[in-house]
Amino acid sequence: MERNLKILLVYPQYPDTFWSFKYALKFTPRKALNPPLGVLTIAAMLPKEWEKKVIDMNITRLTDEDIKWADYVFLSAMVVQKKSAREVANRCKKLNTKVVAGGPLFTTAYKIFDFNDIDYLVLNEAEITLPPFLEDLKKGCPKHVYTTNEHPDITKTPIPLYSLIDLNKYASITIQYSRGCPYNCEFCDIIILDGHKPRTKSRDQMLAELDAIYNQGYRGSVFIVDDNFIGNKKKLKTDILPAMIQWMEEKEYPFRFLTEASINLVDDVELMLLMSDAGFNRLFVGIESPNEESLIECNKFTNKNRDLVASVKKLQNYGFEVMGGFIVGFDSDPISIFKSQINFIQRSGIVTAMVGLLNAPAETRLWRRLEKENRILPDATGDNTDGTTNFIPKMNFEVLINGYKHILHTIYAPKQYYERIQTFFKEYKPNEKVGSKFKLEAYLIKGLIKSVFILGIKDKFRVYYWKLVISTLLKYPQRLSLAISLAAQGFHFRKVFEKIKDIKVDNALLARQLKVLKGEQL
Repeated sequence: MERNLKILLVYPQYPDTFWSFKYALKFTPRKALNPPLGVLTIAAMLPKEWEKKVIDMNITRLTDEDIKWADYVFLSAMVVQKKSAREVANRCKKLNTKVVAGGPLFTTAYKIFDFNDIDYLVLNEAEITLPPFLEDLKKGCPKHVYTTNEHPDITKTPIPLYSLIDLNKYASITIQYSRGCPYNCEFCDIIILDGHKPRTKSRDQMLAELDAIYNQGYRGSVFIVDDNFIGNKKKLKTDILPAMIQWMEEKEYPFRFLTEASINLVDDVELMLLMSDAGFNRLFVGIESPNEESLIECNKFTNKNRDLVASVKKLQNYGFEVMGGFIVGFDSDPISIFKSQINFIQRSGIVTAMVGLLNAPAETRLWRRLEKENRILPDATGDNTDGTTNFIPKMNFEVLINGYKHILHTIYAPKQYYERIQTFFKEYKPNEKVGSKFKLEAYLIKGLIKSVFILGIKDKFRVYYWKLVISTLLKYPQRLSLAISLAAQGFHFRKVFEKIKDIKVDNALLARQLKVLKGEQL
């Protein structure tokens, strides 16, 4: 195949979930939360002479003309995007455009789901599987599936082609520093995708990627998408973070960083201080459960034997807004778990509290255990916050679903939600040196104005909004934009909860649960 090809890289649509922040984004000119980093990285691995175009369906509508233009459609998706990904593949098939698919959805589930309608599956990490596909494509003899058990050296990974998208349409731009996690939580598929050993990029790579974003004129939030940013603490402290601090100082602090980290970050004061000086001000932390038996069950040993509320508050004291992940539905969860989750969330001041029902991602240790116990259900949505699960729990289904909805109804209710903002602000000690350099962009000012109209005038819960605004102006005036941003997120959570509050468990499912738990044959 000698001619240059036209490649359309498509990122499917996300469903309307807590994670989409769809309703919060309406307060800003941003169209989606994050750009498709995997798609942009794949684009950089393709031959330079090929013509490339990206369609992020969360930003732009995919037309038949787009599909007809392309010689090949490259499709990447997460499990939660399964429905949209299938629709894209079906449209391509009808228009006779071949599809090349990869990413977490296809890598973890291609043996379980029927992907015969996909022409080529390039699975696992593309640094290894994409080159042989491209070579076979050039020879005119590509295979259906390319897979590997190896994990590549990501110091060879190219800078994502950010130039293919408009960065200013996203609330936060994504980069990646490491892949892999040293831990072994039963429910997590990260080790299936990326392995146990954290593999990291070099200092020069990180700075080059920051330069690429900066040189496109973007200023704002940058999400380092690692599943555990602190997997290699020594390299961060001696190499990466000092370089990032210097880069940020030279560029006058154009970014604020968000990442994911395990709770044991609180045990390393030096690391917390370096991260804060580098511009990190938000962390997503997997708390999972205040119930010690449930943490033991899922092997979340970093959280065991620890005062988790005190740990969260310590992170807040060092300048981090903690966003927390919580799970209900463990076999070890008592009936009291719903109340204890609510109490923990309220006491900790974790404003952005993402509570999900336990799901078993394909091929994880949890999935394999439940499959042996005949407890796996078909047709998982991949969304652990939509009131569904893909396995039969030990707790009565109806009790579990109603308890889950009770948690969401309580923590997202305006009274409790706004109380958490106040609790957080009492502990929060932002890095003033970094914060003083950060400029209030015009779009943030417009967001403030819009919030006054939607939350302060139209919303029936406006009294809580005005209490927050007045209290913030009196006590922490420099945090007003943060307060408004959190209020907008609360509005989003309420809107999404309205769509799942009426979910009920059908009698057939309850009957199946009873049989399975009694050990009877279905």
